Amino acid sequence: MEERGSKRGETPQKVELLAPAGDLKKLKIALAYGADAVYGGVSHFSLRIRSGKEFSYESFGEGIEYAHSLGRKVYATINGFPFNSQIKLYARHIEKMAAMDPDAFIVSTPGVIRLCQQIAPHIPIHLSTQANVMNYLDAEVYYELGVRRIIAAREISLKDLIEIKSHLPDLELEIFVHGSMCFAYSGRCLISSLQSGRVPNRGSCANDCRFDYTLYAENPETGTLFRLEEVPGEGTYIMNAKDLNLASHLQEILESGAVDSLKIEGRTKSDYYVATTTRVYRMAIDDYLKGEFRPELYQRELETTKHRGFTDGYLVHRPFERSDTQKLDSSISQGTHQVKGEVLEDGLHFLTKDKISRGDILEIVSPTNEIEPCSNEIGEIFQRDGIWWLRLDKIQGKKKEYSSIHSGNTDPVRLPCSLPPYTFLRRKLD
Repeated sequence: MEERGSKRGETPQKVELLAPAGDLKKLKIALAYGADAVYGGVSHFSLRIRSGKEFSYESFGEGIEYAHSLGRKVYATINGFPFNSQIKLYARHIEKMAAMDPDAFIVSTPGVIRLCQQIAPHIPIHLSTQANVMNYLDAEVYYELGVRRIIAAREISLKDLIEIKSHLPDLELEIFVHGSMCFAYSGRCLISSLQSGRVPNRGSCANDCRFDYTLYAENPETGTLFRLEEVPGEGTYIMNAKDLNLASHLQEILESGAVDSLKIEGRTKSDYYVATTTRVYRMAIDDYLKGEFRPELYQRELETTKHRGFTDGYLVHRPFERSDTQKLDSSISQGTHQVKGEVLEDGLHFLTKDKISRGDILEIVSPTNEIEPCSNEIGEIFQRDGIWWLRLDKIQGKKKEYSSIHSGNTDPVRLPCSLPPYTFLRRKLD
């Protein structure tokens, strides 16, 4: 973790950058791009079933060992809401997860907190944002239960975080700084359960808030049904929340002295999303410590990821003060750049993520600055205006040579010379 300053001249404390790990590769990517810790889970006891399935017990254990070898941390999500019939399964799951020695369990309910303490008293408990803690009264109750960190509700204000910290200085506070926003209080929406039988707070939300809806009004006396026409250009995506983006407010957050961990949402997001968001927030933290805060740069980089539009949410504004947190015209995620390739762990080849043709020039986004210029019959790696670029003069796969290669082709393409593993190749969209 990096040290953060204080308004009041106090001794600098540690602030943690926490990134999502939807699978083993994303775990490694997040750590490569500067995360101090990652979070993820196994099976339906995590609130992200689709991403949780990407981790087996074996691969999650491997991820913990890998992170610990780098001196980083892994927090295991066990934050579902169990039925009575699942409690014995929960207990066995907790035993298996505890055997891997994660650095904390992320839990949502008092009952599961106690169950974790009975089975694995040596593993710290972090309270999930699903508990919706908004004040120091609730925080005190969970602290007395043995919780050592609270992941605050996304709806909380920075002022209230400072108040909680003043009452409970030894309680760690974690906040979301980037990623998807829930239409309801986090995970408390029942629309998906109503429409498709998929229960959000048990990990199977179908994201029904992202759908477009046609609205009707009924006269109960006559049974007449009227279709409501929308204002042109505003659409019908009335519940589609924009994505949270607090990069420009990081200086204010860090100076508050109240926040111990900055969390990025996105266990189901792409490899590039994990890399870019982690890289940007790592850069912002480090810049703040050096007195070189550059919000315009951070926003330019975050705009390259797929997103639904950005909002700074409710940390610095009360919910009733906001009228711009919904994206009404579409639920499609868009960004300024298209990822074209992803460098493999061998550093000598990349996999194609979008059409690439002979002669294309692609921007290089790397987890390190360990890049050397080179030129040969495959192409050239060069630097211009402080940015590294790749020109491909020859698209040489392991199977054959191509004049162009398309997304979905699993034939690794040769690089002119090595690049750091998990480097991305991208191009700005016209």
